[in-house]
Amino acid sequence: MAAQFGRRLRKGAATTAVAAVAVAALSASQAPGVNDHGRQTAADATPSPDASASDGSATGNSPYYTDLPPLNSPSPSPSTGPGPTTPGTSEAGIPATVLDAYKKAEAALRDDKPGCNLPWQLLAAIGRVESGQARGGRVNAEGTTLSPILGPQLDGNGFALIKDTDNGAYDGNSTYDQAVGPMQFIPSTWAWAGRDANGDGKKDPNNIYDAALAAGHYLCRFNWDLSDQKDLDRAILSYNNSREYLNLVMRWLEYYRKGTHEIPDGTGTLPDNRSDEGAGTSPSPSPTTPSTPGTPTAGGSTPKPRPKPEKPGGGGTSKPKPPTTPPGSPSPPPSSSPTPTDTVHHLEDAGTAKLTAMAGEAFTQRISTRAETKAGKAVAKVRIRFTIVGDTDTTFTGGESVATVATNSSGVAVAPALQAGEKTGDVTVRATVVGRMVAGLDYTATVTERAADALARTGDAALTCTPGGEFANQVEVKATYKGAVADGVAATATLIKSADDPTANDKGPYFKSADGKAVRTLTGLKTDAKGLLKLPKLYADDTTGTFLLRIDTEGGATLTVELTVAAAETSSPSPSASPSA
Repeated sequence: MAAQFGRRLRKGAATTAVAAVAVAALSASQAPGVNDHGRQTAADATPSPDASASDGSATGNSPYYTDLPPLNSPSPSPSTGPGPTTPGTSEAGIPATVLDAYKKAEAALRDDKPGCNLPWQLLAAIGRVESGQARGGRVNAEGTTLSPILGPQLDGNGFALIKDTDNGAYDGNSTYDQAVGPMQFIPSTWAWAGRDANGDGKKDPNNIYDAALAAGHYLCRFNWDLSDQKDLDRAILSYNNSREYLNLVMRWLEYYRKGTHEIPDGTGTLPDNRSDEGAGTSPSPSPTTPSTPGTPTAGGSTPKPRPKPEKPGGGGTSKPKPPTTPPGSPSPPPSSSPTPTDTVHHLEDAGTAKLTAMAGEAFTQRISTRAETKAGKAVAKVRIRFTIVGDTDTTFTGGESVATVATNSSGVAVAPALQAGEKTGDVTVRATVVGRMVAGLDYTATVTERAADALARTGDAALTCTPGGEFANQVEVKATYKGAVADGVAATATLIKSADDPTANDKGPYFKSADGKAVRTLTGLKTDAKGLLKLPKLYADDTTGTFLLRIDTEGGATLTVELTVAAAETSSPSPSASPSA
């Protein structure tokens, strides 16, 4: 979550209770359950019981802002542009550049993944909860935040423990990861989910256009349909695995669906309450301006130290303790026992079968990887990242090239199914451990040409012609593979010498080239979406007889068709009438 909100209220333990009450009030405030038309709203729908998130999340389950939407419904955006800004309108409105980024991301996903049905209001809801719409729209003309938005370092001290994965490239912290930018991606997720939406050649998590498009693709993976409540629940929980987070995002989503309006950049209100208020962890400093006593943060105010409360349920706060490390330094690792990730020594294949599929088809076998200690024992609850590397259009189901899966109790992580693209050849899929530097494990998946195992003519009309003429009927065949339509299959048509000699004939029927020359072999043919292949017109020279046309396809299907060239039959003259007796 953004750590430098200058106007954030720092209320200590009292804020913890306020935040908890605010989240609990989600199901009681703003007349929940029924809207103006008496139907249940999406925000009030009971989350699907099987909704769950993957072990990883976009934000690393970082803190988020718990402020509720205003009680009054927002006003729709006027066609003439933004109106005057007041505290009420700025709270309900969305900064112009931020709103534009959300709408452009929705349009891009409508083209790339139309089945996802991503609404821009969902991005707005997440953007509000994660960063207060990029700190109230404090972005430049290109959509990049005026100063970095960083969440607290994920050092296990009140938060998840995620050791550095980017050498500080995104968050400026080479010890632990921190969520970055207006949509709060952790570096390990941004490494594969990042997008360049504004065409500047960079994938910048601090740019609202790049971050909004990345968030859209993240929410649309696994073929999720966000118009379905179950998939919507799964997508939101995968962003931050918390039921309170899900409920809060749904509340803002419903609020924005009722209408909103555009306000000038930099005039939005900043949130007051954060889910970790009182959790005992101060916001992390900016990587470019370390926070020391008396030094303003990016928000412009000077942070004040606050007492560290006891653990939840401890009943109050303890007296402040002097810092054990210099201000601005990373917190020391917790003294708890090593995490499962720390114990992984190597990866082993877990019985993956040979990976082969035709172009355009799904692989029937899936990659299985086992995480093991040095002694060869299984390690559960470890995140394994599967990455498709190299120049290929093969993806995982859902169109992504990266997938992260947690190992099960047997230490095994099973990757999503692979979907072969049109590029044939070997594809490399690399398995690595998230958060630990151990050797990766490479798998080879082979994409073969589309194939057919049977060919048949679509008609039975005789193929005949007179010398020097053209055949009245064109040859059309249908290709199938295991009884199903075989589309996009490469084929060759050759007028052969005989059944025993498949070389091209030098006389008899022929096709015509673009310049009218005789051609007796056609290459580069492909069946259409229905598995059909219709050959060009055939012509005959002066040679008469029976000739053979052979059609071969990738996969071994072959069909031989007879062609007959014969002179036209002449009718015999009728006999003369016998003379009368």
